[in-house]
Amino acid sequence: MQLGLGKDTGVGKSSIVCRFVQDHFDHNISPTIGASFMTKTVPCGNELHKFLIWDTAGQERFHSLAPMYYRGSAAAVIVYDITKQDSFHTLKKWVKELKEHGPENIVMAIAGNKCDLSDIREVPLKDAKEYAESIGAVVVETSAKNAINIEELFQGISRQIPPLDPHENGNNGTIKLKPTSQAGRRCC
Repeated sequence: MQLGLGKDTGVGKSSIVCRFVQDHFDHNISPTIGASFMTKTVPCGNELHKFLIWDTAGQERFHSLAPMYYRGSAAAVIVYDITKQDSFHTLKKWVKELKEHGPENIVMAIAGNKCDLSDIREVPLKDAKEYAESIGAVVVETSAKNAINIEELFQGISRQIPPLDPHENGNNGTIKLKPTSQAGRRCC
């Protein structure tokens, strides 16, 4: 399954990927330059889902590179920082771009990262849930730092991806997934 991680800078896309793939959090993660790539295979029912994750840079100067990572993706994770209202507005721009230029049936997941900082929250969970419902997306609040709801985010995506014919996919029943995101140059 190809998965893309979505796009504002500093929201924690790379940290989410690093926590999911390596169960590690780096307080000093560097901004992603271009994109980074990681994989993880997880059980989902009677299948194995192989996530091929592209973590894309969030800086505006890398905006034009994003389409080459989300094209052909089965899913996209668009990440915002719950403590920054502006990142939620940017998320909506990325959703619009995915709807206009991304794969027709792409599964979208919205991750409100940094839920460990809920005392300085700017984006109410209610707003995120209403928006996610309006676009048919999975929504989860996460904390890459404290390992909160990271597995649940990817399990939610797995449940939304229809099974593929193993001959079509070429990977003995695994599904390719690709995320859209900003991420650190090196995760760990």
